[in-house]
Amino acid sequence: MNRATTPVDANGRLQVCGTQLCNQHGTPVQLRGMSSHGTQWYAQCLTDASLDALAHDWRADVLRVSTYVQEGGYETDPAHFTALADRLIRQASDRGLYVIVDWHMLTPGDPMANLDRATRFFTDIASRHKDRVNVLYEIANEPSGVSWSRIKEYAERIIPVVRAQDPDAPVLVGTRAWSSFGVSEGADESEVVNDPVDASNIMYTFHFYAASHRDEYLAALSRAADRIPVFVTEFGTQNYAGEGADDFAMSQRYLDLMAQKKISWVNWNFSDDHRSGAVFTPGTCAAHGRWTGTQSLKPAGVWIRDRIRA
Repeated sequence: MNRATTPVDANGRLQVCGTQLCNQHGTPVQLRGMSSHGTQWYAQCLTDASLDALAHDWRADVLRVSTYVQEGGYETDPAHFTALADRLIRQASDRGLYVIVDWHMLTPGDPMANLDRATRFFTDIASRHKDRVNVLYEIANEPSGVSWSRIKEYAERIIPVVRAQDPDAPVLVGTRAWSSFGVSEGADESEVVNDPVDASNIMYTFHFYAASHRDEYLAALSRAADRIPVFVTEFGTQNYAGEGADDFAMSQRYLDLMAQKKISWVNWNFSDDHRSGAVFTPGTCAAHGRWTGTQSLKPAGVWIRDRIRA
């Protein structure tokens, strides 16, 4: 089932060219893949066998490794969570996948609250993986309750930390209101378009949950992608909590737009959490699979696997 050519073999080091994510030859690419759940809860779902399945059965391009800062995550044991992220980056890299290093700040919503921790984490991780061509750094998962200028200030302080170790890796910058370009707090993408971060080789993140985030959000994504580089580093087919009924019709509208505009995307999430947005049925990870095929997948898992494979 192994692919003759892995995504990294085929595309090499990625770079931002204009509004697009491009491969080493300057050709626009669209990555499709999965995000882990918080590694403080679901590291057992990320094994050699499950990542083999993600790479070869699902045919994903990218794994997002989500290191929560609070909620029992990094702040409780920085050395442990750095080592865990390091292991997962190595395992995904061994399978020819791209890796998004997700600094999963959520509560508090001000990324500056964790500036010192972020500085330590990105220095540690980037110094270990600076020679890889497949790593992207997502420096703030979902800022909320703060101004775009505050988020921009944080980005302009953390990006040089990453660049000091790994000068060529793309950096992904979270946007206001849970990475909605401000839409969830009554704004829109114009604040980013009109006042971009002062750095090169960066993209801005957008998150959506299709059952909650309807046409206003879809339109903002479409407009933004015509003006600035956008990477959808998290989305779900359910409501904003990753729960409830799947809205596959609205989800497909987003996927069609992202295919049209070559916007890369990552689905939440590759675990067996009880919520409908976790792809595996509860108990799958404790039982060590079955990882391949659809036998252990919830409806959202079957749907997203089909679309990654396509």
